[in-house]
Amino acid sequence: MRFRTLQQLVELCEKENKSIGRLMLEEQAKESGKDEREEFAKMAAYYDIMKEAVRKGLTEDTTSRSGLTGRDAQRVARYMETGETSLGNVAAEAMANALAVSEVNASMGRIIATPTAGSCGIIPGVFVSSQKRFGWDDEKMTYGLFAAGAIGYVIANNSFVSGAEGGCQAEVGSAIGMAAGAMVELRGGTPAQAAHGVGLALKNTLGLICDPVGGLVEIPCIVRNGFGAVNALAAADMALAGVRSVIPSDEVIQVMLEVGTSMPEKHRETAKGGLAQTPTGKKIMDRLYRSGSPKKSAAAASDAADASAEADKRN
Repeated sequence: MRFRTLQQLVELCEKENKSIGRLMLEEQAKESGKDEREEFAKMAAYYDIMKEAVRKGLTEDTTSRSGLTGRDAQRVARYMETGETSLGNVAAEAMANALAVSEVNASMGRIIATPTAGSCGIIPGVFVSSQKRFGWDDEKMTYGLFAAGAIGYVIANNSFVSGAEGGCQAEVGSAIGMAAGAMVELRGGTPAQAAHGVGLALKNTLGLICDPVGGLVEIPCIVRNGFGAVNALAAADMALAGVRSVIPSDEVIQVMLEVGTSMPEKHRETAKGGLAQTPTGKKIMDRLYRSGSPKKSAAAASDAADASAEADKRN
């Protein structure tokens, strides 16, 4: 690749009058030695998988094997039908889509790691909802994925994208930055604005720990994907409005490296701290390791919660 930093990426795009997505496609083809059409087709196929994961998460049973999570995306979708969302349905739909993909992952379905399985819902959440809203075709969305990939490439080579290495700021944070920057470009923003979107997004997640209950990519990972999609839209709007990341985005990425390196091991995907070690977190882990059918009991609890919610609605 001819770039290693976001600043270098922006300068190349400006010099050659190309979008980030277009430049990244060319660079990827050179790197792999494959034809650009072949690389584009592969990325387009990835987007098809993302869209299918959104569909499955919104229409099929996504109860995880542990029984701890599932069908929250469908709950949000039903809530949207009431017309009473605080976010408004544009952001709520992105949130529901992100939850859907993350729940498909937790239930052992097929997803695209963007950049990891733990953060797989954020980019599809933003992309699929935005495509529906603005009527964009799949070709445009595929270029958007190349833009997201260029941003992820910079982050991965200068910091982390792994929760075990740098906490959840590295997984969910990176995905939010990738989605935000790509969204700026999809909306017609400049490469420089896209870079600011990345910095704005990453600053909002610095220090986020990785504390999965039971060591599973479920709690709190799934809901963080939902929140992440909303954060990405907010960062993109700020950048498009002309808000700048006062601390250059490349420096923010370096801070993420610094913070992640100094983060205690118990807060980096070990389940030794954070939510995993709360009284409830410990009870869940104990039940998972001792009970012969945790899925059944959790699914029953989920059904009871749904029934209670329906009763409250009727009252």
